[in-house]
Amino acid sequence: MSNFPIEIDILIEDDRWSDELSDSVERAVKAAIAHLKLVPEGPCELSILLTNDAHQHELNAQWREKQSSTNVLSFPQIEPFAPLFGLLGDISLAYETVTKEAHDEQKTLKDHVTHLCVHGFLHILGYDHLTDDDAEEMEGLERNILKDLEIADPYAELVS
Repeated sequence: MSNFPIEIDILIEDDRWSDELSDSVERAVKAAIAHLKLVPEGPCELSILLTNDAHQHELNAQWREKQSSTNVLSFPQIEPFAPLFGLLGDISLAYETVTKEAHDEQKTLKDHVTHLCVHGFLHILGYDHLTDDDAEEMEGLERNILKDLEIADPYAELVS
C-alpha cells in the first residue's frame, strides 16, 4: 500500500463562513487520519459543505426524517471501517447552529469547527455514539485527535 492523497473539497454555500476556516477543516481530517494511522489504498475524496440552518434542516429532514437543523451531518459513502478509497462521503455544517454553540460553550469558532469536522469524519469512517460504549470510544478519539491539534477537550465541563 502506498500513501495516496485525500482530496478534500470544501463548498462554502453561505457567505458568513470564513475562507480561513478551510484550513481548520483540512487540518481536522488530516489529524484524524494521522492519529488513527490510516493509509489510503488509493485516491480518496471527501466533500465538506459549509451551509446554513435552512439547508441543514432540509438535509436532516430528507435523510434523517428530523424536522430541525443540527450542527453537523455526515453521509458516509464507504462501509463502516472500510479501507479508504474513492468517494468517502460528505459532511455538512450549519452556520447559525455552529456559531451559537461556539458562543454558548465559550469556544472559538475555529476550534468548534475543527471538533465538528473530526466528529463528522469519524462518522464517515464508521464510528458512532448510539450506545454508551460507542460514545465513550468516539469521544475518546475526538479528545485525543484534538489534543494532537492543541485544542481543549470539547467535552470538559464549562467553568462559569
